Amino acid sequence: MGEFDLIDRYFKRPVRRAALGVGDDCALLAPAPGMQLAVSSDMLVEGRHFLSTVDPARLGHKALAVNLSDLAACGAKPLAFTLALAMPQVDKRWLAGFAKGLLALADEHGCELVGGDTTRGPLNICITVFGEVPAGAALLRSGARAGDDIWVSGTLGDARLALEVFRGTLQLPAEAFEIARARMEQPTPRVALGLALRGIATAAVDVSDGLVGDLGHVLAASGVGAALNADAVTQLIALGAPASGAALGVEVQRTCALAGGDDYELVFTAPASARKAVEQAGHASATPVARIGCIEAAPGLRIVDASGAPLTQRFTAFDHFG
Repeated sequence: MGEFDLIDRYFKRPVRRAALGVGDDCALLAPAPGMQLAVSSDMLVEGRHFLSTVDPARLGHKALAVNLSDLAACGAKPLAFTLALAMPQVDKRWLAGFAKGLLALADEHGCELVGGDTTRGPLNICITVFGEVPAGAALLRSGARAGDDIWVSGTLGDARLALEVFRGTLQLPAEAFEIARARMEQPTPRVALGLALRGIATAAVDVSDGLVGDLGHVLAASGVGAALNADAVTQLIALGAPASGAALGVEVQRTCALAGGDDYELVFTAPASARKAVEQAGHASATPVARIGCIEAAPGLRIVDASGAPLTQRFTAFDHFG
């Protein structure tokens, strides 16, 4: 099977919203009047971002999900995406599964595949996603202000728990492991929540490298500090007792929830006066939200327990080159 036969068989689809899609040298996108394009790229490399044993349908889902998560953090509505795919050889079974997972999530969010590239090489997936947001309405990292609440969506730490099981440093009951593994391999991009938070949240970022590190980007961009309630965060691990209780030490829970990464949830800030509006946005988007701290004027991140006492444990975010 040649390169263009491969594209035609697995990835070429009729355009719906784009002016021109797969088949020409460039795709053509036309955002609605008054809208700005939001553009983001993410690369997934075998052995670095995913295991060789991952189900290809789950990998297709995740490859697009991590990009949609960036649009969600910006409050942008998905429009289209491109796919650059390198693989060692043409594996029809793998391609069918990968395309199934990828395009199912694309259809769920009305985000169409409009172009890209394929080549032979180590397995590497790079997606560039395009969304639209009203001019001036994008959620940015730079809008947090002293007195704002800090919120997070969904659950945290489960993907890290699954990774530690794969590494052999942790054991979980089979059912608990499957829950954690699903969170690692099939994250849920919080697009609906991001749209609902426009005009409510003052800043936002998606949690890809760990809550502490990604919240740190917001603090740096906004020129503020924060107090983060570690106990409120660890309660967000999805696994119920005993898997996340007595079987896991407090330090393990805190490490996974605060610095685990691969969560693809949204951490965002909003004025205390907007608490009801935030809760309504969570309800409208069918997304759980939890308040986990507050923004402070003094720079730096203070991580405290439920009583307000500072933690002695240190947490670091994932860094590809750190």
